[in-house]
Amino acid sequence: MSNQNIDEVCEILEYIMNENSVPRNIREAANESNKLLKDEEKDQSVRISTVLGKLDEISNDPNIPVHARTLIWEVLSKLEAI
Repeated sequence: MSNQNIDEVCEILEYIMNENSVPRNIREAANESNKLLKDEEKDQSVRISTVLGKLDEISNDPNIPVHARTLIWEVLSKLEAI
């Protein structure tokens, strides 16, 4: 089940990465988070907690569009459930 959730999270992050209305720093953080989640060499709990910290930080960015903030909150929720 957790692999399915991670796949869903990666799809959402890829959408954010390809959305031109999202500021570059947010897209870069989504890209880094996506790569980190797919890195099988590290322990899954370490990957998830690192991504949670990174995404929590960018979700508080005042320049993030509302739709991207909502998607990031969805990602955070899915990752916390794992």
